[in-house]
Amino acid sequence: MRPPALPCPALLVLVACTAPLLPVALRAADKESADRAAGKLITPAAERAIERGLAFLASRQHEDGSLGTSAYGKNVAVVSLCGMAMMSAGSTPGRGPYGAEVDKCLDFILRNTQESGYIKSPIDPSDRPMYGHGFATMFLAECYGMAQRPELRGKLGKAVELIANCQNEQGGWRYRPLREDAADVSVTVCQVMALRAARNAGIYVPPEKIERAIDYIKKCQNPDGGFKYILIPVGESASAFPRSAAAVVGLYCAGIKELDEGPEVANGLKYLMQYLPQRGVERRDAYYFYGHYYAVLAMWQAGGEPWARWYPAIRDDLVSRQQPAGSWVDLSISNEFATAMACLILGVPNNYLPIFQR
Repeated sequence: MRPPALPCPALLVLVACTAPLLPVALRAADKESADRAAGKLITPAAERAIERGLAFLASRQHEDGSLGTSAYGKNVAVVSLCGMAMMSAGSTPGRGPYGAEVDKCLDFILRNTQESGYIKSPIDPSDRPMYGHGFATMFLAECYGMAQRPELRGKLGKAVELIANCQNEQGGWRYRPLREDAADVSVTVCQVMALRAARNAGIYVPPEKIERAIDYIKKCQNPDGGFKYILIPVGESASAFPRSAAAVVGLYCAGIKELDEGPEVANGLKYLMQYLPQRGVERRDAYYFYGHYYAVLAMWQAGGEPWARWYPAIRDDLVSRQQPAGSWVDLSISNEFATAMACLILGVPNNYLPIFQR
């Protein structure tokens, strides 16, 4: 027997109460459906490539958490990226197939976090340490809430404070933990992503820091949609793929969407599409892994056709570049850096890392 029909007033109340929830529910269902579809883009060949890459990284890790034998083996950015690569495949500190390795990466970063909050290994050769600090802060933020480390909250908070205190008058950051006269868009995006990850984890980030960074990144955009390196006239004023990809991700991380607050993101995406990997065409791009790490994140955030075209192209390009030992090659930094970046790029559709989520 059917239940009696609701009286009209009750029906009206029910509709009035539930109608505002329907768009939210539909958006959530659409997002879940899109995420499932994205996951299917990781082909069996890409899955094998990720597993072989992670196995290579695990084989290169030392007991202190550092990786490999190159000068960058104790670089906090490289260690953090390796830890995040393993997390992007589902492991967390102490849990999962690479939980022990993520734990070692976390130990290394915590040991190299100074009282001031500055994260840098004393024997790291890099002369651009704010890159390392930014990536390491982002890694700590991704681990926060997943690791039972009493010191993690305090060290993460101090690392965030250091970033906030080093923002210069232009609204950006440069190579060293100082308020230098000239910022650059690449280091600035690295700090913006760290701040966004920390904010996602519940760490307070002053809103004006993000607002000023947005303004700086927007000012770096050229008429062609790409981005210059620094604003001052003596700097690199031409657009380039790696830093333009980073800038678009920086705007997304700061909360700017394509149609929200100006044309910067849409124009940036249009510029990036010129660099879509082509089958059989091997570009000798400088900063290949750095550029494509940011480019795939930009396309992931954009969704739709840009993502549908970009991910399969970079996926197949990376699979073809993998070495028999499971690594990828980068002569300027290290194979561990290249392999971590490649695994992060390939694993974006898994949507495991909070900072990468749409």
